[in-house]
Amino acid sequence: MKAMLLAATATIATNATAAPISPARHDATKVMFEHIINTPTVLGRGKVPEMANYLAGEFRKAGFADADVKVLPYATTNADGTQKDNTAALMVTWRAPGAKAKPILLMGHMDVVEAKREDSTTDPFVLTEKDGYYYGRGTTDMKEGITSIAQAMFDLKASGWKPKRDIVVFFTGDEETNGIGANKGATEWLAAMGSPEFGLNADGGGIGYTMDDKPLGASLQTAEKTFAGYTFTVRNRGGHSSKPRKDNAIYQLAHALDKLEAYRFAPTLNETSRAYFTAMTKIDPRPDMRASIGKWLAGDDAAADVVEADDTYVGLTRTRCVPTRLFGGHADNALPQLATAMVNCRIIPGVDPNAVQAELSKLVADPGVVVTRNDDYVASLASPLRPDVTAAYTKAVTTLHPGMPIFPEMSTGASDARPFRVAGVPVYGVAGAWVRVPADLRAHGKDERLPVAALDDSVAHWKIMMTELAGK
Repeated sequence: MKAMLLAATATIATNATAAPISPARHDATKVMFEHIINTPTVLGRGKVPEMANYLAGEFRKAGFADADVKVLPYATTNADGTQKDNTAALMVTWRAPGAKAKPILLMGHMDVVEAKREDSTTDPFVLTEKDGYYYGRGTTDMKEGITSIAQAMFDLKASGWKPKRDIVVFFTGDEETNGIGANKGATEWLAAMGSPEFGLNADGGGIGYTMDDKPLGASLQTAEKTFAGYTFTVRNRGGHSSKPRKDNAIYQLAHALDKLEAYRFAPTLNETSRAYFTAMTKIDPRPDMRASIGKWLAGDDAAADVVEADDTYVGLTRTRCVPTRLFGGHADNALPQLATAMVNCRIIPGVDPNAVQAELSKLVADPGVVVTRNDDYVASLASPLRPDVTAAYTKAVTTLHPGMPIFPEMSTGASDARPFRVAGVPVYGVAGAWVRVPADLRAHGKDERLPVAALDDSVAHWKIMMTELAGK
């Protein structure tokens, strides 16, 4: 939801509290939402399979064939391998006999990040409704998406609607940690999904209102940066701290990090970011910033530095790398023999992480500072702006949120979409819930919450997306 951080203003009033689904569907949606919010699906608690089996049972009760509802168990660990957790994915297929088009994929993740009771006003693992909001871990990231997709499908099936192409639901269990489920989905489970033509991700994009319920913006996520980790390592013969020398591993590492701090990768535009920034030249409320964006779009890279320095747009103009962890020395009275820094990079789609490693080594320009990779991720790819997906998203947004500006977005973070895009399945972040900016931007934080009406709107949003893309 990064795009919703814009300080844009709008003058078109809208009814942001209208409930477009029936009272019966509202009640059923709340029951499911409460059940899965109250299930603490965090790493180490082993609760994801419980949630997956609950959802599988709900799909079966709604009339989906038992053979088409599958809970797929798998195991995941922390990055250091210290904590193993049994988790699961859920795959549900709504079949369209005789369909000529390839399936579409509806994506989301069932796991959430940890939350402590003492850090929250309400119990984060007990759904609490108050003051027009639902409070609880996962209310925005992203159990609302899981609930909305499921309830939209139940509503459509109960109405007698039938898809004209297969719809495949795929909910993973470790997006917040390892991403193993998404990797399995994009490789060994892809054939069982029917090799989808494209995916719709509930964990991307988003819709925002100002605090006084004016339309702020709706983003269609078509790209995300590649996550990659690197280590800067300096080794030294060490010695007694009473005899300092010029060649000190910590100083040497610090000098390399000074270079990293000052460095700026070349600004880059792709189809998504060009369309996004073109939209910002119209809706960013700051004339100076609109002018800077316009200059960059016209080819002025110096203007891109001004854009990148702004809190709203940081990370959107280029690859960015930042140190996130440090380690050095082994004793208080000894010169360090080893100093390391973990550097996290978020790389522009299509750029090989190995090329970034080479650029970092060239930047450091010190043979005593060794730059190595911490993972084997490959470049994330941007998804093309498909006219059918764009039209369906536009219809859903404008139907439920009149006057809402719409634009594509490149996320600086990562999601389960990455391995599917790498596998050749374009994915589009089309989340249907809305929030008020900035007060509701609480994902992973204290008192995560979602407007009650936004959950109902999200169900209606997904019904429109499915009927538009799988019903014609």
